Amino acid sequence: MSRLAEALRSGRFVVTAEIGPPRGADPDAVTDKAQLLRGWVDAANITDNQGAHVRLSSLAGGVLTMRAGVEPVVQLTCRDRNRLALQSELVSAGALGVPNVLLLTGDHPKFGDHPDAKPVFDLDGVQLVWTARTMRDNGRLISGRPVNPAPRWLIGSVENPFAPPQSFRAQRLAKKVAAGAEFVQTQFVFDREMFERWMVDVRELGIPDRCGILAGVGVVRSLRSLEYMRTKVPGIHVPDAIVARLRGVPGDRVAAEGARLCVETLQWLSTVDGVAGAHVMAFGAEQVVPEILEAARLGPGGPAHAAQRAEGVPNAG
Repeated sequence: MSRLAEALRSGRFVVTAEIGPPRGADPDAVTDKAQLLRGWVDAANITDNQGAHVRLSSLAGGVLTMRAGVEPVVQLTCRDRNRLALQSELVSAGALGVPNVLLLTGDHPKFGDHPDAKPVFDLDGVQLVWTARTMRDNGRLISGRPVNPAPRWLIGSVENPFAPPQSFRAQRLAKKVAAGAEFVQTQFVFDREMFERWMVDVRELGIPDRCGILAGVGVVRSLRSLEYMRTKVPGIHVPDAIVARLRGVPGDRVAAEGARLCVETLQWLSTVDGVAGAHVMAFGAEQVVPEILEAARLGPGGPAHAAQRAEGVPNAG
């Protein structure tokens, strides 16, 4: 069912992106973004109340994205649901034909637009990955009751190579892979040295042989967004040299310089041993993703994929 799984098996550089659902009941707000990405990415994440802000549900967004011709990755967080609701959402995703799920703990409500909301966190991200694998592969709920027929989706998770203690991050990912994660998307990669050190640990644990690693990249479109990333988003590390580079151009050129930085990072990541692809995050600016991928000559629409397609590798886009 999952063309993303086929792409990961093909060995080419895989690209996923992100679609931020609207704060409203407009289906075109999702389908218009999906159409911008169609043919450029292997799959698109539908975020789940990202940043603990209320938006259209990830499951509804996933169905709309499929209708627009783009394979979705439906995110599911533990923040808002107990284990009954989480398993129900997973079964529902399977019934609706969703081919990929991304399972994570989620941001605390205090960071969002309802800071007084009661957090659930009945399970954490690792436990939810294990739950999903048990439902799919064993046809069982946590309670032990059967799920018949069992849902089928590719199971994904997230990891932050830059959060302290860094020496523990690869082992934490190994726990998620042991629980059932088949692909992982990382936090934004700005610090190449720190990321490469993490990848050394990841390779030593043999993780790339069992799990596709999609490194997170993003476009800094303004100095304001740069400062927000550096001060408000946990786990993002932006080296001083990059800060100086972005501050060193006129204000109306920051977005262009940020795009060049993103292209350079993508091209570098395509050479890192064990990296299966990239996850491009441009929340609210999905229209820049095709431009960046074209400049980087990567993704399903890139020349490398065209060459592989000519050799008979299945088209995962």
